[in-house]
Amino acid sequence: MDKRHEELVEKLKDSEFKKGYENACGEYKVGIIPNIFGWILVFAGNTVYGKKPSYEKFKAVEVIARIPYQSWEWISYMFLTAMYGNEQKAINLTHTSRFGRVAQDNETMHVVVMTQICKREGLGGPFRHYLIPLLFSFFYYIVSAVLYTVHRKSALELNYLFESHAYEQYSEFIEECGDELKKRHIESEFLKFYGRECKNEYELFCSIRDDELIHRNESIRRISVPRA
Repeated sequence: MDKRHEELVEKLKDSEFKKGYENACGEYKVGIIPNIFGWILVFAGNTVYGKKPSYEKFKAVEVIARIPYQSWEWISYMFLTAMYGNEQKAINLTHTSRFGRVAQDNETMHVVVMTQICKREGLGGPFRHYLIPLLFSFFYYIVSAVLYTVHRKSALELNYLFESHAYEQYSEFIEECGDELKKRHIESEFLKFYGRECKNEYELFCSIRDDELIHRNESIRRISVPRA
């Protein structure tokens, strides 16, 4: 758990603060390349899991969402081995690797908790819940790693699109199922281990939604950081 991230999640519970934070990057326009790959990912996910948000879809989304952060962290460390002599580049790379580590730890919490919810609901077929997300993840890892190596901005913009889609899906789910989610108690040892307290699924999904918003905005903020 990252203290600064959790503090921001708490601030986002205030509707006025959240509105301003959401609008800060809400109208950002991405390039052609990330648009193409973003469309492929969203279209493929909607084809397999449907356009409507669901527990099944969220589990697959969270498996895939960890991938770009893992690839960025690995590439940043790889570049660091050749750039120890340039302190500014080393600082920039370290910032990226830290962002990648915090984000993928956060996404790991999401997927572990979502997996437990799917188990409780009896949703766990090996093809839809394991094989397909792994195939998507392999594709996304290659694309993210190549883009980050040759055109860092496109990699960050692609992540912006994916996280925007996740944020919209969670927002729709909460709006449609909020009353029912408030009645569902959440019990997760991993959630406690991570350090987040949620009384019910409504609080859980609101916090996950806001995690994705933070990742979305942070992806754009990282574009302004000089390339190492």
